[in-house]
Amino acid sequence: MKRLLNNIIALAMALTTVGCGSWLDIVPDNVATLDNAFALRTTAERYLFTCYSYLPNDASFASATTLAAGDEFWLPNTRSENAWQIAKGFQRVINPYMNHWQGLNGGMDLYEGIRCCNIFLENIHKVPDMQEYEKLRWAAEAKFLKAFYHFYLVRLYGPICVIRENLPVDAPVEKSHPHRNTIDQCFEYINELIDEAMPYLPEIIENEATEAGRFTKIGAYCFKALVAINAASPFYNGNTDYAGMTNILGEEMFNQEYDPQKWVDAAEACRIAIEAAHEQKYELYHFRPNFFQYELSDEIQTQMDIRNSLCDPWNSETIWVLPGRMVGGLQQGGTPRGLDPQFSSQTGTQGYIAPTMKIAEMFYSKNGVPIEEDVTYDYANRWGTSKGDEAHKYYIKKDYETSNLHFNREPRFYANIGFDGGLWYGQGKLDDDGDLLYIEAKKGQACAPINLSTYSVTGYWAKKYVNYENIISSSAYTIKKYPWSIMRLSDLYLLYAEALNESKDAPDDDVYYWIDQVRARAGLPSVKDAWENYSNNPQKYKSKEGMREIIHRERLIELCFEGVRFYDLRRWKKAMTEFNKPIIGWDIDQEDAPSYYRQKVLYNPSFSQRDYLWPISEAELLVNKNIKQNPGW
Repeated sequence: MKRLLNNIIALAMALTTVGCGSWLDIVPDNVATLDNAFALRTTAERYLFTCYSYLPNDASFASATTLAAGDEFWLPNTRSENAWQIAKGFQRVINPYMNHWQGLNGGMDLYEGIRCCNIFLENIHKVPDMQEYEKLRWAAEAKFLKAFYHFYLVRLYGPICVIRENLPVDAPVEKSHPHRNTIDQCFEYINELIDEAMPYLPEIIENEATEAGRFTKIGAYCFKALVAINAASPFYNGNTDYAGMTNILGEEMFNQEYDPQKWVDAAEACRIAIEAAHEQKYELYHFRPNFFQYELSDEIQTQMDIRNSLCDPWNSETIWVLPGRMVGGLQQGGTPRGLDPQFSSQTGTQGYIAPTMKIAEMFYSKNGVPIEEDVTYDYANRWGTSKGDEAHKYYIKKDYETSNLHFNREPRFYANIGFDGGLWYGQGKLDDDGDLLYIEAKKGQACAPINLSTYSVTGYWAKKYVNYENIISSSAYTIKKYPWSIMRLSDLYLLYAEALNESKDAPDDDVYYWIDQVRARAGLPSVKDAWENYSNNPQKYKSKEGMREIIHRERLIELCFEGVRFYDLRRWKKAMTEFNKPIIGWDIDQEDAPSYYRQKVLYNPSFSQRDYLWPISEAELLVNKNIKQNPGW
């Protein structure tokens, strides 16, 4: 790292504007020395919050690598988000986009965050007006943050430089340039930090008014499971694509022998995390509205079970959140401008975060199998059009002409995605047998483009982000914010199903049980019933390889738009297949349905082997001769 921990004042005063969450924005004021920073509990707490403030804001589309740099969304050409430049294939070694190694071009300086945590750990014991248990808890939070920052870097850059402690100011220059550790050493150190932190973290947050979002023991269990799953996955476990990639010590940075025991360890970590979550009464979310004048249909109830598992703040399923990061802008970007046509200006609704066609096709049929496998689904005619009917009255506006692709789909399709002719529950309309809002997106209609930046380029919208309690008016868009989830219980269940499947010779009832829990909440039959009764490959679920494919798709569907796809495709080594598919939408500049519902290629992205690992800035390489550039850059 070119910036050492030689300037204490600069570190203490770093990051004065991070946004989201009041306590996350606090940094020590007028701190001239470390003695002053840790002279009182109040100033030490503010230093801890500075350590938290380096957390990347994945709750904001403009700064969320996982959302904008992948293939789930596409944007109007006038947009300039740094991460989206990566999705378009414009990443570079000179001044890279989303540079989390140095904190440039949309990235947070995570190494500076690590050094800040080290300062905290070196000095927290000096604070005089604190009880020992509180010092231990705060130290545990700093260790958790260190682990998280290292993990975040590993998932972007692969083998990184592990920073165990800061160097003294008078350290010789030759010791100030760390080398890259092997991928196994990185995971081992991350696990070491989690294990050290876990005993001293609280089971739950007692005072939500002042501590909501701070790390807990259940978060540590989830984190440990996530790290174990990654360490076991093909990209990190015996990846021969990086044979010969060595550090300055001559060590192979990627292990070259696949180790099946890592999946056994991952399954055990998931089991422990699930048991801990259940002990704290976490359960899959079900919508229980705070109004009683309307009786919801089963269709809308299921949709809200799905939508609100993300949008309902601090609900029974949200077990690990990104501290201090509240979702506001994503809701604006997910809401179509013109959704409520009586308010033509619709201040605050922007609707530019547009899901791609591949995502719309990814969701299952109503029978819970892929549409290309369902023997009852008219796959060949999916590009034709039909009018909304009685059977789809809770999904599609009756008598409105829309794509056949929008009919006979699973509840998660309707809960996640808004489309031309699709109904939109909420936004002041709570009677599902009443006059619900719906999208009219063809040229000249309320949700059609009227400018160059606030419209959907594909004809789809990210409904999943939008809290049903938001209110559209003539002068404002009132948003109910919620914390961004790092892991929901359904995510943990599916990780467990994946680890169990990979650790066995063939799937068994344990594997099916955890995925079926998620499917049942989504209104779908069990894997066994769905594949045996509706799939053209009815025995698929009985093999390890077939079940792997089913679990992978289930994760991509259940956790759609939550930043999971970006990393899952990488750890499964599927990114080169998925990220090279064309970005397709509807022909949105057309007035009539047959013309509007023609596929239009918006972009042909390019993803090669080098793109799995992000480039390290050339400026960094010039300073630290102990690190080499990632392959291909």
